[in-house]
Amino acid sequence: MDAPKEVQIPGEFRCELCELSAPYTYYGWMSPNSHLISVLEEACVMKDPFTPDKDKFLIIRSHCSLCSRAVCVGTDCCLFYSKSFCLPSMKENLQAFPFEIQDMDRRKPQQKSCKKMDTKHKS
Repeated sequence: MDAPKEVQIPGEFRCELCELSAPYTYYGWMSPNSHLISVLEEACVMKDPFTPDKDKFLIIRSHCSLCSRAVCVGTDCCLFYSKSFCLPSMKENLQAFPFEIQDMDRRKPQQKSCKKMDTKHKS
């Protein structure tokens, strides 16, 4: 069986949901500098701009497994559950996901409660 063909086409990734854009240096199953690491799906990869180590990379993301929409890793855009799913497709097909994913979708983000600290000292 042949190994998956790696594609090295630099370009600009744009999320179709939030419009985040970022340059990527590689699209494929493995990072070009780190052949020991492979990802579970084809993905856009860029060199990590926060480190001088050339072997460090960031996975920006790829396409929704259901609708092929280009999505980023942002929690408002994508859910990774063995494959990437954009949130609109996930919500349309929610019954196909395990209960834990369905339950997670129903939960609302908890708001932080801040108590105002009393800065006045009684004398």
